[in-house]
Amino acid sequence: MLRPMVVSGLTVDPLTNSPIVILKEVDGERTLPIWIGLLEATAIASELEGIKFSRPMTHDLLKNIMALMKVKVKKVEVCDLKNNTYYALIYINYQGKEISIDARPSDALALSLRVDAPIFVAEEVIQKSAQIDLKAEAEDKTEQGKKWQEILEKLNPEDFGKYKM
Repeated sequence: MLRPMVVSGLTVDPLTNSPIVILKEVDGERTLPIWIGLLEATAIASELEGIKFSRPMTHDLLKNIMALMKVKVKKVEVCDLKNNTYYALIYINYQGKEISIDARPSDALALSLRVDAPIFVAEEVIQKSAQIDLKAEAEDKTEQGKKWQEILEKLNPEDFGKYKM
């Protein structure tokens, strides 16, 4: 069963400093936190705040291309949760056919906000999300961050070869 939800806001995980988008049930009290990247959080926040840029951002570009090709986003759905990773589908109507496209939830949500498409979450995802071990997830992300920091600290400009920045 699918539950209609809306983006109720963004926050930051105090343990990992990762952005979190919060979905809230339309006809209920349950919420669904989804950890997302900083760029995706910026895309969602800019649309929530009505900020317009002088040049189209990625999700705006996608919206413009879809409009030009007469593709309509019917809905987005957060459809699964596996190994602490959320999955989403964007349902579009193109030439009379309904097509589903695999997407990261953050991209699906950013696009849905721009085209005013409804957001749904599978009941199973809401149930699974209540079982996520948040502390273990935060520790895992912290460990990943430390590993990348160590790798990046050891790099020299010469490691990048002939392509200078």
